Amino acid sequence: MIRTLALAGGIAGAVGLSQFPEFSQQYLQRLSGAVDELRAIVLAFDSTASAAGMTREEALADLSGSAFQSELQKSLAAQIGRYESLSADYAALRQAEPLARLGQLWRFADTDLARRTWQDFRPSVPVTADGLIFAGIGFGGGWLALSLLLGLLARPFRRRGAAG
Repeated sequence: MIRTLALAGGIAGAVGLSQFPEFSQQYLQRLSGAVDELRAIVLAFDSTASAAGMTREEALADLSGSAFQSELQKSLAAQIGRYESLSADYAALRQAEPLARLGQLWRFADTDLARRTWQDFRPSVPVTADGLIFAGIGFGGGWLALSLLLGLLARPFRRRGAAG
Protein backbone atom coordinates (compact mmCIF):
# COMPACT_ATOMS: atom_id res chain seq x y z
CA MET A 1 0.00 0.00 0.00
CA ILE A 2 2.81 2.43 0.90
CA ARG A 3 4.57 1.71 -2.40
CA THR A 4 1.41 2.39 -4.38
CA LEU A 5 0.80 5.68 -2.59
CA ALA A 6 4.48 6.62 -2.96
CA LEU A 7 4.19 5.93 -6.70
CA ALA A 8 1.13 8.21 -6.82
CA GLY A 9 3.15 10.87 -4.96
CA GLY A 10 5.97 10.46 -7.45
CA ILE A 11 3.63 10.85 -10.41
CA ALA A 12 2.02 13.93 -8.84
CA GLY A 13 5.47 15.41 -8.23
CA ALA A 14 6.52 14.64 -11.81
CA VAL A 15 3.43 16.25 -13.31
CA GLY A 16 3.67 19.28 -11.05
CA LEU A 17 7.37 20.04 -11.32
CA SER A 18 7.48 19.32 -15.06
CA GLN A 19 5.47 22.53 -15.49
CA PHE A 20 8.13 24.72 -13.89
CA PRO A 21 10.16 25.40 -17.06
CA GLU A 22 7.09 26.75 -18.87
CA PHE A 23 5.85 28.69 -15.85
CA SER A 24 9.27 30.24 -15.33
CA GLN A 25 9.40 31.21 -19.02
CA GLN A 26 6.01 32.91 -18.80
CA TYR A 27 7.02 34.66 -15.56
CA LEU A 28 10.20 35.83 -17.27
CA GLN A 29 8.17 37.32 -20.13
CA ARG A 30 5.95 39.21 -17.68
CA LEU A 31 9.01 40.30 -15.73
CA SER A 32 10.55 41.69 -18.92
CA GLY A 33 7.39 43.69 -19.63
CA ALA A 34 7.32 45.09 -16.09
CA VAL A 35 10.99 46.08 -16.29
CA ASP A 36 10.43 47.81 -19.64
CA GLU A 37 7.44 49.72 -18.25
CA LEU A 38 9.29 50.82 -15.13
CA ARG A 39 12.43 51.70 -17.13
CA ALA A 40 10.45 54.35 -19.03
CA ILE A 41 9.28 55.93 -15.77
CA VAL A 42 12.74 55.87 -14.19
CA LEU A 43 14.45 57.25 -17.32
CA ALA A 44 11.91 60.08 -17.57
CA PHE A 45 12.41 60.96 -13.89
CA ASP A 46 16.19 60.77 -14.17
CA SER A 47 16.26 62.97 -17.30
CA THR A 48 13.94 65.52 -15.64
CA ALA A 49 16.19 65.55 -12.57
CA SER A 50 19.29 65.89 -14.75
CA ALA A 51 17.74 68.77 -16.71
CA ALA A 52 17.15 70.51 -13.37
CA GLY A 53 20.79 69.88 -12.42
CA MET A 54 19.97 67.27 -9.77
CA THR A 55 20.75 63.64 -9.14
CA ARG A 56 17.95 61.14 -8.70
CA GLU A 57 18.36 61.24 -4.93
CA GLU A 58 18.36 65.06 -4.83
CA ALA A 59 15.24 65.21 -7.00
CA LEU A 60 13.45 62.69 -4.77
CA ALA A 61 14.42 64.67 -1.69
CA ASP A 62 13.18 67.86 -3.36
CA LEU A 63 9.73 66.28 -3.69
CA SER A 64 8.63 67.04 -0.19
CA GLY A 65 6.51 69.67 1.38
CA SER A 66 2.86 69.29 0.53
CA ALA A 67 0.88 66.11 1.05
CA PHE A 68 0.73 65.63 -2.73
CA GLN A 69 4.48 66.03 -3.13
CA SER A 70 5.16 63.59 -0.28
CA GLU A 71 2.86 60.98 -1.83
CA LEU A 72 4.49 61.51 -5.23
CA GLN A 73 7.91 61.15 -3.60
CA LYS A 74 6.89 57.84 -1.97
CA SER A 75 5.35 56.57 -5.20
CA LEU A 76 8.39 57.40 -7.33
CA ALA A 77 10.80 55.99 -4.76
CA ALA A 78 8.79 52.75 -4.66
CA GLN A 79 8.73 52.52 -8.47
CA ILE A 80 12.46 53.14 -8.70
CA GLY A 81 13.11 50.51 -6.02
CA ARG A 82 10.84 48.01 -7.79
CA TYR A 83 12.57 48.75 -11.10
CA GLU A 84 16.00 48.09 -9.60
CA SER A 85 14.84 44.89 -7.91
CA LEU A 86 13.00 43.51 -10.94
CA SER A 87 15.87 44.47 -13.26
CA ALA A 88 18.30 42.45 -11.14
CA ASP A 89 15.90 39.48 -11.06
CA TYR A 90 15.34 39.67 -14.81
CA ALA A 91 19.06 39.86 -15.61
CA ALA A 92 19.78 36.81 -13.45
CA LEU A 93 16.82 34.72 -14.65
CA ARG A 94 17.28 35.60 -18.32
CA GLN A 95 20.78 34.13 -18.29
CA ALA A 96 19.77 31.01 -16.37
CA GLU A 97 18.64 27.70 -17.80
CA PRO A 98 15.44 26.26 -16.26
CA LEU A 99 17.36 24.02 -13.84
CA ALA A 100 19.35 27.02 -12.63
CA ARG A 101 16.12 29.04 -12.28
CA LEU A 102 14.82 26.40 -9.88
CA GLY A 103 17.81 27.20 -7.68
CA GLN A 104 16.86 30.89 -7.76
CA LEU A 105 13.26 30.71 -6.58
CA TRP A 106 13.72 33.87 -4.51
CA ARG A 107 13.89 35.77 -7.81
CA PHE A 108 10.21 34.88 -8.39
CA ALA A 109 9.33 37.09 -5.41
CA ASP A 110 7.10 39.64 -7.11
CA THR A 111 3.79 38.27 -5.89
CA ASP A 112 1.72 40.36 -8.31
CA LEU A 113 3.63 39.06 -11.34
CA ALA A 114 3.61 35.48 -10.04
CA ARG A 115 -0.14 35.62 -9.33
CA ARG A 116 -0.97 37.01 -12.77
CA THR A 117 1.33 34.48 -14.43
CA TRP A 118 -0.37 31.67 -12.52
CA GLN A 119 -3.84 32.96 -13.45
CA ASP A 120 -3.00 32.76 -17.17
CA PHE A 121 -0.84 29.65 -16.97
CA ARG A 122 -2.06 26.51 -18.71
CA PRO A 123 -0.20 23.26 -18.02
CA SER A 124 1.67 21.75 -20.91
CA VAL A 125 2.96 18.31 -21.68
CA PRO A 126 6.69 18.16 -20.84
CA VAL A 127 8.10 17.31 -24.25
CA THR A 128 11.31 19.29 -23.92
CA ALA A 129 14.43 17.88 -22.30
CA ASP A 130 14.06 20.43 -19.49
CA GLY A 131 10.45 19.38 -18.90
CA LEU A 132 11.40 15.71 -18.77
CA ILE A 133 14.28 16.40 -16.38
CA PHE A 134 11.93 18.34 -14.12
CA ALA A 135 9.38 15.53 -14.36
CA GLY A 136 12.06 13.08 -13.20
CA ILE A 137 13.11 15.32 -10.33
CA GLY A 138 9.47 15.84 -9.39
CA PHE A 139 8.77 12.11 -9.51
CA GLY A 140 11.74 11.34 -7.29
CA GLY A 141 10.89 14.14 -4.86
CA GLY A 142 7.20 13.22 -4.68
CA TRP A 143 7.94 9.52 -4.27
CA LEU A 144 10.56 10.16 -1.59
CA ALA A 145 8.43 12.66 0.34
CA LEU A 146 5.36 10.46 0.38
CA SER A 147 7.39 7.32 1.19
CA LEU A 148 9.00 9.03 4.16
CA LEU A 149 5.74 10.47 5.40
CA LEU A 150 3.83 7.20 5.09
CA GLY A 151 6.73 5.28 6.61
CA LEU A 152 6.71 7.58 9.62
CA LEU A 153 2.95 7.30 9.97
CA ALA A 154 3.04 3.49 9.69
CA ARG A 155 5.93 3.07 12.11
CA PRO A 156 3.83 2.82 15.31
CA PHE A 157 1.73 0.05 13.74
CA ARG A 158 4.59 -2.22 12.68
CA ARG A 159 5.10 -5.45 14.53
CA ARG A 160 8.10 -5.53 16.72
CA GLY A 161 10.54 -8.43 16.40
CA ALA A 162 10.72 -11.00 19.15
CA ALA A 163 13.21 -10.03 21.83
CA GLY A 164 15.82 -12.70 22.26
